[in-house]
Amino acid sequence: MNNRPAPAAGSPAPADRAPTDWRAAAMQRRIRRRYAAEQRFRLLGLAAVVMSAGFLAFLMITMLGNGLRGFSQTEITLPIDFPRAGLTLDPARLQGKGADLALAGAGLANATKAAAIAAFGPDGDALLSDGAWLRVRDRIKADPSLLEGRAMIDVPAATAIDIAAKGEGTPQAEASVARLRAAGLIETRFNLGFLTGADSTDPTSVGIWGALKGSLFTMAVTLLLAFPIGVLSALYLEEYAPRNRFTDLIEVSINNLAAVPSIIFGLLGLAVFLNTLHFPRSAPLVGGLTLALMTMPVIVIAGRNAIKSVPPSIRDAALGVGASPIQVVFHHVLPLALPGILTGTIIGMARALGETAPLLMIGMRAFIASPPDRLTDPATVLPVQIFLWSDEVSRGFIEKTSAAIIVLLVFLLAMNGFAIYLRNKFETRW
Repeated sequence: MNNRPAPAAGSPAPADRAPTDWRAAAMQRRIRRRYAAEQRFRLLGLAAVVMSAGFLAFLMITMLGNGLRGFSQTEITLPIDFPRAGLTLDPARLQGKGADLALAGAGLANATKAAAIAAFGPDGDALLSDGAWLRVRDRIKADPSLLEGRAMIDVPAATAIDIAAKGEGTPQAEASVARLRAAGLIETRFNLGFLTGADSTDPTSVGIWGALKGSLFTMAVTLLLAFPIGVLSALYLEEYAPRNRFTDLIEVSINNLAAVPSIIFGLLGLAVFLNTLHFPRSAPLVGGLTLALMTMPVIVIAGRNAIKSVPPSIRDAALGVGASPIQVVFHHVLPLALPGILTGTIIGMARALGETAPLLMIGMRAFIASPPDRLTDPATVLPVQIFLWSDEVSRGFIEKTSAAIIVLLVFLLAMNGFAIYLRNKFETRW
């Protein structure tokens, strides 16, 4: 006899009832809450992306707004009557290596100021940059025949005039600019000297090439040391090293070194390379050695991860056809891991390029008036140059600082773009 209770009126039979009734009111409420939570999460993610893009856009607009003016320079056309300038200069000495020394002692600075006063009035010399006479010197070196008569030479304007010509000067400076513009004696041009010159005490004469060349030398030393040592270390630890406590200690030490503050490596470079080995201070060689110590753990970690990602079947297949263990590593494993290794290396180099603290500790913050020619010559790097210019009082250094930041960002973007190119070119999908 069946004692099962009869189903209530209007309810489906037990055999027809689904395990989950999606049409039930409670289930519909849970589904709506789930969809609402997913929508909130999507909106939060979108808001985070929009905020990040907004901060990036604000940074780029600020840097471009201030920095693009740093790539231009205001020049004033100065008439100079050389026969009446009273220069103590022998034209025969303008040939050969003694030309700079002869021109330096010829009184060009006083002649340039006198010409400005004669052309623009008692305050005419205040319209010109302190380095205006250097432009006159370069023109004479290029064409000594100028000394025989009157010449019109474009010289850099003073900082106040330069800022006023770009729309942000004082009323007095703007009046001077208007007077010169009416006479057709002033013009703002692209400043090629900013890309080819070195540091200076005059903001109208500074250039970025000295710091950029120092960065290139320093990065070259860093790459030549950190890349081969880091890759070989990763290969040994991943392919050959036995698994014991000593190996575990090395792995933990490498992971900890990657997180050590960069200024600690600066102190290490100061103690080892300068105080112990007595290498030249403020040289790209010492800077590269210090940054190599900082970059090497990053390359080792990236290299180990890239080597570990190669499938074991590649090794087994190579060993199965008779390859030796070293052939397996260098003919099969390393080429397949190379994209990841190169990507990690370039990212580590980009981090090293932006470092300032360790280089300050080894003395690479000196005033360098000429670009370095050798790895042992005194030099500075782009981040340190930006730091030094940002600490200057003159308003003319503000736009130069932003312009140098633009150069550094372009350099970093180029390195990261190169890393993406290498990854896409050599990447193998399994």
